[in-house]
Amino acid sequence: MNLHEYQAKELLRAFEVPTPRGVVVENSGHVEVASSYIGGDRWVVKAQIHAGGRGKAGGVKLVNSSEELRTVADELLGKKLVTYQNAPDGQLVSRVLVEEVFGIARELYLSVLTDREHERVVVVASAAGGMDIEDVARDTPEKIIREVCDPLMGLQDFQCRNIAFFLGLKDKQIQEATRVLKALYKLYMESDLSLLEVNPLVVSDDGRLVALDCKVSVDDNALYRQKNLADKRDPSQDDPKEAAAHAAGLNYIALNGNIGCLVNGAGLAMATMDVIKLHGGEPANFLDVGGGATAETVARAFKIILSDDAVKAILVNIFGGIMRCDIIAEGIIKAVQEVGVTVPVIVRLEGTNVELGKQMLRDSGLSIISADGLTDAAIQAVAAAKGAAA
Repeated sequence: MNLHEYQAKELLRAFEVPTPRGVVVENSGHVEVASSYIGGDRWVVKAQIHAGGRGKAGGVKLVNSSEELRTVADELLGKKLVTYQNAPDGQLVSRVLVEEVFGIARELYLSVLTDREHERVVVVASAAGGMDIEDVARDTPEKIIREVCDPLMGLQDFQCRNIAFFLGLKDKQIQEATRVLKALYKLYMESDLSLLEVNPLVVSDDGRLVALDCKVSVDDNALYRQKNLADKRDPSQDDPKEAAAHAAGLNYIALNGNIGCLVNGAGLAMATMDVIKLHGGEPANFLDVGGGATAETVARAFKIILSDDAVKAILVNIFGGIMRCDIIAEGIIKAVQEVGVTVPVIVRLEGTNVELGKQMLRDSGLSIISADGLTDAAIQAVAAAKGAAA
């Protein structure tokens, strides 16, 4: 679950990480109050959406007067902002963050994340702040430092100093960087985050370290114990299909293809998408209905898949381990009848009573194709999708 920038900065301030003074505005009529509270005669206006690339898309603007501030707020609020991360549909801007402007001497990059290869929390830093860290890693990897944190000891002072020296900080800045880094690590651990990125962390003209922008992602699996963060979810920023799946307790991620996938098990779902790609197709989604899928669950999944107009065929890949294949086949038949599926449905079943399940699908009289193995299912799904598209 992602947080808006203003929500992320609320967390930073709670852990005593310096941020610019700012006010969140939902109505352009309130910008004058915001500017008066912040002070000064120049401000920056930031569209609040769950996507990167806001600046390049016109979602971050520097304004030099109250009139310009209101004009920019009017231009952003209530509109969809399209960036390279959310194209082509974009995301609705329902809030803007108005912040103070101050002199910037340098821009740095900091992030805390879980490195699955090391099975440790890692702090990543670079002197190339304000840039996409992926580009820095590809073009100038020598500008990046990584400190792997011991799971018992956490981030140590000497590691913080290593980072500060690498970033070229001096004197009191080293002590301040140590304090900020340890605060970020503490925030990451105590809030069950999956990503905490400060880009840029700026060195101001007067030598202060300030988190100018921040991105926070919370581990969905930990939301049950992070109630205060769970309440910050903004459904307007989610893909409608993903929001419906979340409400139904399904694991769904929308993609850009035309073959809907309905699978039980995350690993099997990944393999299904890989085989579709291998045979020249494009998956429309990742969808894991879980090991104990029922007819009701399958029906919900079909409805979510079919809400995507791009879907031209559906591949159902079920391993009957917990549930028998004949019970699964019965659920698929009921779901197809209930939902009124009009695109080809290719089903691959494996497990207990698999032959009985396949026979039930063949005898259903519905537009359901029973496949022999995953490869056969993928080939048939790709052919069906291409035929429908033609």
